[in-house]
Amino acid sequence: MAVKTVLAPIPGIFYRSPSPGEPPFKQDGDSVAAGETIGLIEVMKTFNPVVAEVGGSNVKFVLDNEDAVMAGQPVCELED
Repeated sequence: MAVKTVLAPIPGIFYRSPSPGEPPFKQDGDSVAAGETIGLIEVMKTFNPVVAEVGGSNVKFVLDNEDAVMAGQPVCELED
């Protein structure tokens, strides 16, 4: 199986859920469709979606909730 990596489009703080107290967009092990939002990156109180450009299964997040992230840094990995 090939592994695909979803990269952060911009620098900021990564969030796995749409707001505090809500479940994450995706859990480790879930399937992800191309174009699906898997998290948010906050920059100066603006929340930008992190969208999977490719689909896959068995998602494994490399970042934890509220981790600082740089543009181009891996957010998660997907199996083909």
